[in-house]
Amino acid sequence: DSVDLPLEAKAVLDSMVNIDAQLNELTFKEAEISKLYTKVHPAYRTLLEKRQALEDEKAKLNGRVTAMPKTQQEIVRLTRDAESGQQVYMQLLNKEQELKITEASTVGDVRIVDPAITQPGVLKPKKGLIILGAIILGLMLSIVGVLLRSLFNRGIESPQVLEEHGISVYASIPLSEWQKARDSVKTIKGIKRYKQSQLLAVGNPTDLAIEAIRSLRTSLHFAMMQAQNNVLMMTGVSPSIGKTFVCANLAAVISQTNKRVLLIDCDMRKGYTHELLGTNNVNGLSEILIGQGDITTAAKPTSIAKFDLIPRGQVPPNPSELLMSERFAELVNWASKNYDLVLIDTPPILAVTDAAIVGRHVG
Repeated sequence: DSVDLPLEAKAVLDSMVNIDAQLNELTFKEAEISKLYTKVHPAYRTLLEKRQALEDEKAKLNGRVTAMPKTQQEIVRLTRDAESGQQVYMQLLNKEQELKITEASTVGDVRIVDPAITQPGVLKPKKGLIILGAIILGLMLSIVGVLLRSLFNRGIESPQVLEEHGISVYASIPLSEWQKARDSVKTIKGIKRYKQSQLLAVGNPTDLAIEAIRSLRTSLHFAMMQAQNNVLMMTGVSPSIGKTFVCANLAAVISQTNKRVLLIDCDMRKGYTHELLGTNNVNGLSEILIGQGDITTAAKPTSIAKFDLIPRGQVPPNPSELLMSERFAELVNWASKNYDLVLIDTPPILAVTDAAIVGRHVG
């Protein structure tokens, strides 16, 4: 059924439907313009001003509708909603058709060459390969660093280098081939056979090493004139550098000058001077320091005249503590009074503290 409206109400209704259609059209345009410009752009501002004008006009028309009778107001409202909905629907259909035409007329220049393949794990970085490469590179750099350091730092090559640093050099003792051959003699079980004839000063007194030790004897004779006692300690920085060899042969060549010499083996861990000089190891230094031996009868004569030895004795559990006892000081004082020279053979100074302890008692 149709409803007749006065001409004025019909004009107001047509104006409101027209304004709603224009507002819907502006909404579509704003969605497109907002992708290209900001709100301060002239085009965007023109659109906003136009929409505001339509809103104002719509408000005026609503005021005119309010002045109408209730029945006409309801008729106008329902009719406007129906016609506005129809207008929106038609606009959406038109927009859909436009988009379909645009899609059909667009020819794309992109095509799928190969589909993407999902990797089962992390492609990069490869941590295992990086760690392996870092290790290899580190080893190579370390080797290069060591080679360069050894190339430019060749160590001490002559006594003059020590003298330039203020260190006194009393003698330079060469390696004895005769002694080296003797030291290589072993038993069937592989144990070295230390014999009294292995002492270089006795077995080969004309060896160059013995001549160097005689030079050392002369240098020490003058150097010890201002010493506080006649006790001399021999030590080294590491094992097997020849300190026992020098100590034993020095004692032998000094005793050949008609001086009484006592050699004390303070290496209670690995000392072997009793084997080198052909004496026993009974009533040695360790027994004397724990009070089981007599100091006055501790020295054992060797086959070399005026050359006595106090061997190391049995290996104690606490060599350093024994050397710090008053008993050791008494032994050194007794030896200093009864001998012209007392030589003390000590362990390596970097390995244990024994040499530092014994050093307090020497001149």
